[in-house]
Amino acid sequence: MKKSIFGLAIVLIYGLSSCNQKNPNLDTTGEDILDANLSYVDDISLIYHDTVYVPIYSDIYAESKLSSILLTATLSIRNTSLNDTTYISSIDYYNTNGELVRSYLDRTLLLRPMQSIDYVIDRSDASGGSGANFIVTWGANKNTKPIFQAVMITTQGQHGISFVVDGVSLKDKK
Repeated sequence: MKKSIFGLAIVLIYGLSSCNQKNPNLDTTGEDILDANLSYVDDISLIYHDTVYVPIYSDIYAESKLSSILLTATLSIRNTSLNDTTYISSIDYYNTNGELVRSYLDRTLLLRPMQSIDYVIDRSDASGGSGANFIVTWGANKNTKPIFQAVMITTQGQHGISFVVDGVSLKDKK
């Protein structure tokens, strides 16, 4: 009996203390530390340009069209070049109806060689729907072949769902 009370006390103390843990990505003022490592430019002339479509499944159907599961979605953009910078000029999030939900950039973002950035659609954000997507425009002085992926994940009870989708270049689409 004493062991079970002691065990329950430890679980409660651990549970309560874990609720107060600080987000390691935020500084003391609440600003995102990850954003502090990003650089921007206002105007730049580039030789290579492309637009990429990245599907986002912020919710998926479960059992029927009347029942869906919300997912956390992460857009990951990775500069795969060891030597050259990739420039991201826009990141726009659209919903199932093709309506712009939000734009993430107001200036051109520099992705230095081997640098990556992530944008997260919270699980509770159902504004995109099952057909949500990102449209990302980028450029460089040569094709740096960045990777555009979305990672979707959720847990429901003891089950977890996760999958990855790749972005598709719209450059050759007419």
